Amino acid sequence: MTKAELKHLIDAAAGRIRADLVITNCKIVNVLSGEIDSDCCVAVADGKIVGMGRDVYDGEIVFDAGGKFLAPGFIDGHIHVESSYVSTEELGRLIVPRGTTTIIADPHEIANVCGLDGIRYMLDAAAHTKLNVICAMPSCVPATPFEDAGAVIEADDMRELLADENIFGLGEFMNAPGIINCDEKVLDKILLAHNMGKLIDGHAPNLTGKDLNAYLSAGVGGDHECTTVAEMHERIAKGMYVLIREGSACHNLKTLVKGVTEKNSRRVLLCSDDCQPKTILELGHMDKNVRMCVAEGLDPITAIQLATVNVAESIGMGDRGAIEIGARADLILLDDLKDFRVSKVWIGGELVASDGKYLPEIVPADISTVRGSVRVKNFSVDRLRMKLTGAKVHVIGIDPGGVVTKKIVADVQHDSTGDFVFEPARDICKVAVVERHHETGKVGLGLLSGYGLKRGAIAVSVAHDSHNIIAAGASNEEIFRAVDALIRLEGGMVLVDGDEVIASIPLPIAGLMSTLHGEEFKTKLDDLHAKAHEILGISQNVEPVMTLTFMSLPVIPELKLTARGLFDYATFSFIPLEAS
Repeated sequence: MTKAELKHLIDAAAGRIRADLVITNCKIVNVLSGEIDSDCCVAVADGKIVGMGRDVYDGEIVFDAGGKFLAPGFIDGHIHVESSYVSTEELGRLIVPRGTTTIIADPHEIANVCGLDGIRYMLDAAAHTKLNVICAMPSCVPATPFEDAGAVIEADDMRELLADENIFGLGEFMNAPGIINCDEKVLDKILLAHNMGKLIDGHAPNLTGKDLNAYLSAGVGGDHECTTVAEMHERIAKGMYVLIREGSACHNLKTLVKGVTEKNSRRVLLCSDDCQPKTILELGHMDKNVRMCVAEGLDPITAIQLATVNVAESIGMGDRGAIEIGARADLILLDDLKDFRVSKVWIGGELVASDGKYLPEIVPADISTVRGSVRVKNFSVDRLRMKLTGAKVHVIGIDPGGVVTKKIVADVQHDSTGDFVFEPARDICKVAVVERHHETGKVGLGLLSGYGLKRGAIAVSVAHDSHNIIAAGASNEEIFRAVDALIRLEGGMVLVDGDEVIASIPLPIAGLMSTLHGEEFKTKLDDLHAKAHEILGISQNVEPVMTLTFMSLPVIPELKLTARGLFDYATFSFIPLEAS
């Protein structure tokens, strides 16, 4: 800031010159005092708040709020843009009108496909939207040493991008065992962040006691993987911020909000983690999460704090999260503090959304550096055949509504060659993960229970976190056709019934994201979901695509499948398909 710019702010605050924007006749939701200030105005100059309260200001633009509530813009404390299946620019168009003005984004997914080029693309895309995108440097690429990702990012690779002012620190550190056991390469990343004055985000499912203490000793600040109030309270007591997650895949809010108290609420944040267009268009984004908190009995101002000032404070963003002098003028106008309908949104003092419509023109970023990401070698129907010798096998058990799975031992049939025999009456189907980055030819095979599939096959190029191809089906031939169609599509989602591809959606951005508008993508995905349920028979209480995408995430308990085989989270090792 220059002296002239500083003088301009002071003069506007003192009322000696006109403000750029004055919002009058509003009720200020003061997340700092915990009060509602009625019959107020807010003055904005150079994108910052310079006046608030009952003082009268002149403005180049004067907006009468009609007695509505003026609150700080919502902040999503942790999100993977890629898991929305749309570009950053399109996500901004969808969520800004719902009151989200900042997201804390971890481009972990695209980094696992495209490496540093993927992160650079996401930073470029962030510059093409009015939505404020604060990025993390993905900390675990690959998430564990047991996967075949598209890239490997070590500490030395991070240095240049980690210094970027738009990167707040290391993203969710999923390799908790690496920290606890003092893995040398893991410690290099931790030290790099500390020495550069950057923060470290966490990912610590089921950690407790001394293991949690060891993890926190590395300087990890927050965790979005709590599933119980007991976990939540232990983390808060030991100094962590806890992010209550409510998105499209994981639904922890109703459970965890019961653990929010007057004494601990300022250590609790809201986040979505993963949020699809369907969820946003039908239910909302952070406005939905705040609304849910209030419906569950939380005080409205406390609920807003969880989605604003708490998030800002957790990563040291002192310039936003509250309506206060000197803060960014990221403001939302709410009809009430129950339904949280957003009528106007200002970002940096600019009106960017009105009555549900995003106002700025969208000019997408160039995607050429992240296209053509599906590279598969030596894949055939024979690669899908199992060689079982006994009846007892390990099976991945789906728990609807979450990403945690069960480790099940079941009896199955196999043919004379040892290949698994699918029985429609039993809820067990074959699942395969096909390496798609380096043409290694690796194919991991497993069995899946709780999915409900009765016929056909489904394949997607989204498979957390290494994002190889994951497919499930009733027969080897149908799984092969689905995977083959997806390879020719260069990434996306495919449904097959018999010899026919009955639904497909291209994902040209790293095999993770579409270039479609959110509404068009939702229509196509709704159709794919309907066919997955009605034709393939996938259970109605299971989200067909996103559920499958998490079956390859080995850092989440209990049993998962990678291109190398079945991975047991409890032992952090591979186990055979056959059980003793």
